[in-house]
Amino acid sequence: MRERKHFHICPAAKGLSRIFLYLWCLFSLFSFGWMILCSLKTNKEFFRNAWGLPEVPQWKNYAKIFTSCHLGVNFANSIIIVTAAVFFIILISAPAAYVLARCQIRGIALISRLFALGMGVPFQLLLVPLFFQMYTYGIVGTKLSLILIYIALSIPFTVFLIQGFFRSLPGVLEEAAWIDGCGPMHTFFTIMLPLGKPGLVTAAIFNFISLWNEFLLSLTFLNDSGDYPLSVGLYALQGSLQYTGDWVALFAALVVIALPTLVIYLFLSRQIIEGLTMGAVKE
Repeated sequence: MRERKHFHICPAAKGLSRIFLYLWCLFSLFSFGWMILCSLKTNKEFFRNAWGLPEVPQWKNYAKIFTSCHLGVNFANSIIIVTAAVFFIILISAPAAYVLARCQIRGIALISRLFALGMGVPFQLLLVPLFFQMYTYGIVGTKLSLILIYIALSIPFTVFLIQGFFRSLPGVLEEAAWIDGCGPMHTFFTIMLPLGKPGLVTAAIFNFISLWNEFLLSLTFLNDSGDYPLSVGLYALQGSLQYTGDWVALFAALVVIALPTLVIYLFLSRQIIEGLTMGAVKE
């Protein structure tokens, strides 16, 4: 039998990596906590002592950005755009990943490589062709154009990620389903898709986080301020608040845009780790 090679990590390198991770976590928590403290101050308190505690928490700063600064509209736009995009990304990618991972069809390996190749194409190179394509369809400047672009650009990575989960599932399940008279579609939707749920959840979380913070595509394909997501809305808000000196409102906006991704990591980190480790197992 062929011997398995075991790779051992140097204890010193392992210790240094842990120290680096601890320091990075502390720095991230400190930065986010400082943003929260600054968002609860008045502008006078912030310029007098940027590192001190607020005398009286100014919760009205958050009310201001949702009312006067219209950040609530941007938040709703982000929810609509990202949720719709992630739903259709998973809806399209899951069957494609299953076929590429489990079906023995001539040329399937080439198709799988083409999907992997799609991940290496920088989306910045596609801005001009995509803009003219959306203009041809007559939907440039609408939420629909941004959703379609998000779906198209995210499918290669999502298919590549979900393939690992479907490959890790035992083949005896498909054989048993075939003996019981189940067709390929019935087997996929009733057996394989529920078992691949950790992979689907992991892919959905990764796509949600990346699209939630996306800026360049949103700025390029949306021209109405009423359609702006949070990233572009924050950029416009920064441009207006720098002339009024209302920096505490800007900190409140930063907390609002960072809070959803932080909540996702806090409550779904176990699902992310389980999904990634499941897909990493190769029979």
